[in-house]
Amino acid sequence: MILSIESSCDDSAIAITEIATKKLLFHKKISQELEHSVYGGVVPELAARLHAEALPKILEQVSKYFPKLKAVAVTATPGLAVSLVEGVTMAKAVAVAFDIPIIGVNHLIGHIYSLFIEKEAHFPLTVLLVSGGHTQVMEVKSLTEIETVAKSMDDSFGESFDKVAKMMHLGYPGGPAIEDLARGGDRLKHNFTVPLHQSPLIAFSYSGLKNAVRLALLEEEKREKPNFQDIAASFEYIATKHLTMKLKKYFKTNRPKTFAIVGGASANLYLRSQIKNLLQDYNAELLLSELKYCSDNAAMIGRVGVDMYKNKMFTSLAELKSSPRSTL
Repeated sequence: MILSIESSCDDSAIAITEIATKKLLFHKKISQELEHSVYGGVVPELAARLHAEALPKILEQVSKYFPKLKAVAVTATPGLAVSLVEGVTMAKAVAVAFDIPIIGVNHLIGHIYSLFIEKEAHFPLTVLLVSGGHTQVMEVKSLTEIETVAKSMDDSFGESFDKVAKMMHLGYPGGPAIEDLARGGDRLKHNFTVPLHQSPLIAFSYSGLKNAVRLALLEEEKREKPNFQDIAASFEYIATKHLTMKLKKYFKTNRPKTFAIVGGASANLYLRSQIKNLLQDYNAELLLSELKYCSDNAAMIGRVGVDMYKNKMFTSLAELKSSPRSTL
């Protein structure tokens, strides 16, 4: 079995995955959303302290699996530096205690493998990763052959939702709050400009849209009865349209056969529906993670760990270091 640890941001998670069957035997995640919500976003130092408290408590619950562990997999990059180090430190301690190898996992590859929890991995596929830290399109040929073909020039898709939610005083995380609010609004009420709509670049940008929403909120707050639902709906509509327009441009020269959406923001049901509609024109298969595995979790890290273990992709204790930036 493989023990996997995830602590890249504000979720403390540990999983146990059986190597031969890929079966998920144990998975527990302790969220820090409540503690960070009062600040409107993740506070790194608080996150690290909460990881230091939560991870050992979860580890105690998997002690019965210790004799059968063959490796420990841990998120090593990218993420918050002070959060990553908590998981990496625990992984090193486990590796030394049980004399087993360490597998350092790239968090972004973890999200790709969230599609294959308790399943066989199938490649090639085109992947759209949308999260609080990343918005990028990748061509994935295998575990080791991944090319990023488009990414955000500034804010990520998920980050823009969090920031708009903060402007509306909706708390953290902002994605679900904006999605809920948008359901009761008019998507065409506010004529926000689609970012980079005249640019030939296949890239993403959300800073301008975020500012347009800020100005709309300032105007709306002057009204006797402000209506934030229409702003939320219009924002979600344009933020998603930006993605689909750029994907359509990319598909002109790179027609997809199998397309996947991963990452925390891939849980947005409106985004899922719009991507599904787009792919109908290309007869492409759409792969989606289960909603419970869209956000950060140790199950996806363990699933990557299984394939890396089989390929003997281990990291030495001396070489394993947490890194906030990824080269993927």
